[in-house]
Amino acid sequence: MELTGKLLVAMPGMGDPRFAHSVIYLSAHSEQGAMGLIVNKPAPELRLSDVLDQLVEDTPPQAKSLAVHFGGPVETGRGFVLHSDEYRSAIETLRVGDGIALTTTRDILEDIATGKGPAQAQLMLGYAGWGPGQLEGEIAQNGWLTCEASPEVIFDLPDPEKWGAALKTLGIDPLGLSASAGHA
Repeated sequence: MELTGKLLVAMPGMGDPRFAHSVIYLSAHSEQGAMGLIVNKPAPELRLSDVLDQLVEDTPPQAKSLAVHFGGPVETGRGFVLHSDEYRSAIETLRVGDGIALTTTRDILEDIATGKGPAQAQLMLGYAGWGPGQLEGEIAQNGWLTCEASPEVIFDLPDPEKWGAALKTLGIDPLGLSASAGHA
């Protein structure tokens, strides 16, 4: 099962409140474990302008409006920028999936601040991580559904609509989901 570049969609019975109704973009998945970024949980007390104003004096208005998201509970002081893949950092950018890339170097923030950054971006603090076999076990226990990722779901929709939209890509009506799993 290869899940890099896919979305994880939390099932209604998700026991951990940090992940309730989460949509997670998986940026890495292998036998060694998995890493992803929650794309629908903004950190309401933080704005990207708070970071950008420290880097340059005249931050463009569109950059100032970007929210900072809670990417996950691991290393919450570490920043990640999930963005459209036309942008390439001068230092390092990882193209993860169709139309989606990830940059963790400071230069992307400077480029966003000066209007030279990616067309679409989300800044996350922290990430979600799983050890070897852990994510597969959570999927088997009905904790997550997986679906194809799209830039539209990640970047274009308001955060409260992303969970339902991701489920709809699977043909699932969110109102019809149950928190309990059935086993035959």
